[in-house]
Amino acid sequence: MASLLLGRSPSSILPSWPHRPVSASFHPRTPSSSAAAHVSVHDPPPQDPAPPPDSITNGNRSSSNTRYIWVNPNSPRAAGVARSRAGSSCRARLASAAAVLGACEPAEAAVAAALEAAFPEPPAEQDAVIVLNTAAARPETAVLALRWFLEKAEVRKKAILYNVVLKLLRKKRRWSETEVLWGEMLRDGVQPDNATFSTVISCARACGLPGKAVEWFEKMPEFECSPDMLTYSAVIDAYGRAGNAEAALSLYDRARAEKWKLDPVICSTVIKVHSTGGNFDGALNVFEEMKAAGVKPNLVVYNTMLDAMGRAMRPWVVKTIHREMTDQKVQPTRATYCCLLHAYTRARYGGDAMAVYRLMKDEAMDIDVVHYNMLLSMCADIGYVDEAEEIFRDMKASIDARSKPDSWSYSSMVTLYSSTVNVLAAEGILNEMLEAGFKPNIFVLTSLIRCYGKAGRTDDVVRSFGMLEDLGISPDDRFCGCLLSVAANTQTEELAKVINCIERSNAQLGAVVKLLVDKSSTSESFREAASDLLSSARGVVKMPYCNCLMDLCVNLNQMEKACALLDAAQHLGIYTNIQTRTQTQWSLHLRGLSVGAALTTLHVWMNDLYTALQSGGEGLPPLLGIHTGQGKNTYSDRGLAGMFEEHLKELEAPFHEAPDKAGWFLTTSVAAKLWLEEKKSSELVFSDSLLHRFLQVVGQLLHSISL
Repeated sequence: MASLLLGRSPSSILPSWPHRPVSASFHPRTPSSSAAAHVSVHDPPPQDPAPPPDSITNGNRSSSNTRYIWVNPNSPRAAGVARSRAGSSCRARLASAAAVLGACEPAEAAVAAALEAAFPEPPAEQDAVIVLNTAAARPETAVLALRWFLEKAEVRKKAILYNVVLKLLRKKRRWSETEVLWGEMLRDGVQPDNATFSTVISCARACGLPGKAVEWFEKMPEFECSPDMLTYSAVIDAYGRAGNAEAALSLYDRARAEKWKLDPVICSTVIKVHSTGGNFDGALNVFEEMKAAGVKPNLVVYNTMLDAMGRAMRPWVVKTIHREMTDQKVQPTRATYCCLLHAYTRARYGGDAMAVYRLMKDEAMDIDVVHYNMLLSMCADIGYVDEAEEIFRDMKASIDARSKPDSWSYSSMVTLYSSTVNVLAAEGILNEMLEAGFKPNIFVLTSLIRCYGKAGRTDDVVRSFGMLEDLGISPDDRFCGCLLSVAANTQTEELAKVINCIERSNAQLGAVVKLLVDKSSTSESFREAASDLLSSARGVVKMPYCNCLMDLCVNLNQMEKACALLDAAQHLGIYTNIQTRTQTQWSLHLRGLSVGAALTTLHVWMNDLYTALQSGGEGLPPLLGIHTGQGKNTYSDRGLAGMFEEHLKELEAPFHEAPDKAGWFLTTSVAAKLWLEEKKSSELVFSDSLLHRFLQVVGQLLHSISL
């Protein structure tokens, strides 16, 4: 029986002509053998030549350097061996052609010469595809090679070759060449298919041209093409980037309605569209919906969700998603940690932000100056002095230039030391900043002036203001508000120095402050001037201006002007919903007010309560409440709650802190009536003696703040 001898051991199938013993001729050689085997499907193995005499030792012949294995040409395995040899030869030839083409200059003649040398006969379509795929060094060369193959090769479907080159252009992000090749394709009479459109659309997306991606997507019906899932994903993202969120979400709704199989790519795209449009609930819904549909979130989806919830200022959701990501054993990347840093620093979750930062340090991840500055800004706002100093040392010790401190880094450190009234440290950072070649900006000088103001160093406030003028920096609203805040806590004998700085920064604001200080000016004239100022001021500075002006009024015992300013602010809508009334409770909401503004509002409210009691109408509701909020206040490190507790004790008012409602002081109408009647009998309500005592307490509180 004819059969393949390679690897067969029975001696009965061996041919009768002379051959080597099986042990020598057919035993597989080990990898360490240096002898080469010759396989033939045509000729029998040649006879071993007679060895030279000196090669026979002890009756044994020395082994030959070349070994032959004969394969029966009638065996089915012979065709496979032949195809294997032919395939290897073809692959080598195509690889050689691709290498020559890759090194070729992008000139039509040079490309044609290289391909003609590689293909004496017309190449097959598959050969053209392989060469174009592997010779992808230069898009220009690939386009010229495509034209040669379209002319010389045996091509049945030209769209395949066009798609190969379009994918190369997408990889290189060459949009203009993509448009040119699209035009050639149409002039050549080639019908684009789904792969063509998908490639062109994703190329436009990669090149940052969402409008072009949408344009090509809308051309698909003209060519009777239907988008696939990848195309839909790219177009949903393109619509979102182009600002057409409605169209993006409409495509997503269509995908759901037609029960297409959702994948992480589409879901992450839709989450990003929702996030960019500010619809964070929609982003969260898509995230939960994809899990309910059995789509497992991948790293991109998790990172997109972390970024979205960070933008939404929902750090508690960020923590939940990160915990889920860990439970699912999805390995976080640097992008993951950057999203976490962004979320926690924005929300001022100091402990969580520092934990992420130290984890990134342990993993030796790159942290650029932007993320360092986010951390420093957070530390400055929440008073993390030790943590900020650690971060700042790490920045200065970094060998990466992208991590070195910049002007914003120094600004945050000055702000940090300013908030803790550490004058020496603030001045030290300023000197470091100057030595590093950075000029102080308005933020640095604003923080420095606030620091000097809190420390009671008025002359240094004036000197710092001079630096602003020397550097040619124009004061902004925030800077003027800082000067106003300093004035509210400055001793009367030095107040003129600060007022002069205010007047030089903002003439209208300076005129209002002068009217406030002038005891001969009327409350009405002051109210009118303050109303004009606040009406023309930007929205973000109106309440800070009011707060500081009222602090200054109270500090100077100008209570009538404080009440007039409060009335003007309420008419202008600056203070809204300070008082709320229901059938069961009247409340005073002081959260966000400065100490002077809050105590002025309390004074007016108590007189309103007395008036309501005197009117003989419905009287007071069962419950009265004052909401101060909890924690630190922008205008006081102690917070309003602690100060109001002291002040209410001074007035012997029956308000007590609610054990189950933080930041609330409550009393009953019965206790309030008794207290108001008692004060009436003592002629303290709305009397000069009460006003004097009230101003005494306020003055003490404001003085404690300045210290």
